[in-house]
Amino acid sequence: MVRKTTLPFVIGLLLLVGLAACGNDGKQKPTAAPTENPAYVIGYSAPELIAGQRGIMEALVRHAEGMGWSVQAANANSDPATQAEQIEYFISSGVDVVVAVPVDSQRICETVEKVQQAHIPFYTIDRAPIGCSINMTVLSDNFMAGQQSGEELVRLLTARYGRPSGKVLELQGDLRQNVALERGGGFHVVVDEYPAIEVISRPTEWQPDQIDMATREVLNDTPVDAIYLHSDCAGVPVVLPILSQMGKELPRTSDDHIFIVGVDGCAETLQAIRDGFVDQASGQPISDFGIIVRWIDLERQGQPIEAGPVIEAGALWSPAMLEQSDTGWQLFLATASITPANVDDPGLWGNQ
Repeated sequence: MVRKTTLPFVIGLLLLVGLAACGNDGKQKPTAAPTENPAYVIGYSAPELIAGQRGIMEALVRHAEGMGWSVQAANANSDPATQAEQIEYFISSGVDVVVAVPVDSQRICETVEKVQQAHIPFYTIDRAPIGCSINMTVLSDNFMAGQQSGEELVRLLTARYGRPSGKVLELQGDLRQNVALERGGGFHVVVDEYPAIEVISRPTEWQPDQIDMATREVLNDTPVDAIYLHSDCAGVPVVLPILSQMGKELPRTSDDHIFIVGVDGCAETLQAIRDGFVDQASGQPISDFGIIVRWIDLERQGQPIEAGPVIEAGALWSPAMLEQSDTGWQLFLATASITPANVDDPGLWGNQ
């Protein structure tokens, strides 16, 4: 979900539909979506604006506007230095709160310190910082997501071979980010229980060129039974064409089908599950990440935050768990294991 490009700041949120296509070599201040008498202003720093990250931003804007608040937004285009610069602009512009998805979970802490020195609350969505404490992070339970993918893969390999065995290519995300570490950790806590499952891990930083290179490098030399994608949003559009070129894109009805599981639950992945080429996705509740505004409002009013389960009837992310950690409060939203049996569920963000 990340790409290296020269970064423009994101232009006004009213032009959100065109954001992914907009380019600009100059530096531009982030602008706010106009609202009448905005009572509270959020400065939002996105790491990039494609796939799930675009959906996360849209969710935050929708929930903030529901509170009568306004949002200033900026796109870091995968550059931690640009993200720091943008957030420093938010400080100077006098936003009431900063919300970010860190490009680099460790380097963001330098910027967190500056925001806190300005007495501005700092929250993150999707990715927690590493090495500093903020007000709160709302994120998918990425460890759970990795476990769900691992469990389904073990089931599939067992069904094929009569026991959990085989070679698995793990296409990792950006290991600077807690998200990739958690998705890998949850997966390995399951599959490492089975010595006959060999995992070949390759870092990709979520980038298509690195995913392409790692996939070709391994598949050219090693027959694999399965592929685990830390991000199906980033991986499926790259991996399936490679398998097709190699004559290995076979449906799950084939004995030689390469199992594919992963995390995110993008629309393209859900269609590939329907078509028989992908087997499972641990779907994130992307469209619900904006509920962070509930806790921003609680703290704004000086209300206490209490640890424990957060339950909302009918929500796929429920029950969530709110916990205190060394990086501040963390709200872990449950992920949904998506297979052919439930791929058409309208509650999945990839179907919205």
